[in-house]
Amino acid sequence: MGIPLMGIANAKQKLQRTLSFRVSGVLLATPNVPKGHIAVYVGEGYKKRFIIPISYLNHPLFQLLLNLAEEEFGFDHPMGGLTLPCTEEYFVSLTSALSCS
Repeated sequence: MGIPLMGIANAKQKLQRTLSFRVSGVLLATPNVPKGHIAVYVGEGYKKRFIIPISYLNHPLFQLLLNLAEEEFGFDHPMGGLTLPCTEEYFVSLTSALSCS
């Protein structure tokens, strides 16, 4: 069973647009992010940093979060990295479900 590359290409394209607006490249220079992973910020008020595999970007529910982030923040994320507009509890339950599948 292969991984559908169209979803990954779409998510990668959104991330590239986000990164193209960052002059300093903060997201690329973030320390302690292993290869094949990305740092995201989640929460209301205080944003908590999570490190997730890039394979999550292909999942339809995660792509919904990416679309919501694009609508809410555009391509200029206030934390210098990818900020997702959801509660920490929702994000943890989503990533738990994705890690089990």
